[in-house]
Parts: sequence; structure tokens; C-alpha cells
Amino acid sequence: MQSSRLDIRLTPETKSLIQEAAELQNQTITQFAVAALADAAGRVVTEHKQTVLTDRDRDRFLALLDAPPAPNKALKAAAKRYRSQSVR
Repeated sequence: MQSSRLDIRLTPETKSLIQEAAELQNQTITQFAVAALADAAGRVVTEHKQTVLTDRDRDRFLALLDAPPAPNKALKAAAKRYRSQSVR
């Protein structure tokens, strides 16, 4: 297993706080930092991949799924272009 390094500079106060938290979790500073960074990164990625709708927007979305509007001219043209490209 290869590993990559991440070098960071901290104030002494921040390092002390992280060290205390790591000790409370019975982890090394590295273990604590990796776990905390991975957790934070996972939350950020999830937040950016997720769309949260209001109740009103959710109801509108579901209503459109149940009764979609008829295709307009632009949608019909796009479908025609797509079909002509995918036949190749």
C-alpha cells in the first residue's frame, strides 16, 4: 500500500488542541487528523452532490413526474438530433 504525505503548518495552540482531542480518542495525531479530514471531505462532497428541495419544490417535481408537460419544439429538435447521432 502506497501512502501520500500531507504537510501542514499549525499554530502551537491548534496542534495542542488536536493532540488533546487525539488523546481523548485514544488515537495518534495522524490517525485523528486523517479521520477528521476524511469525515469533513465526505460531508463536503455529499453536500455538493445532493440537491435539497423545499416542500413546495418537491411537490412540484413529483407532480411533473406524474403528469409531464408535452414536449415543446426545442425538446423535439434535441431528440431528433440525438437520434440522428446515436444511429451511427
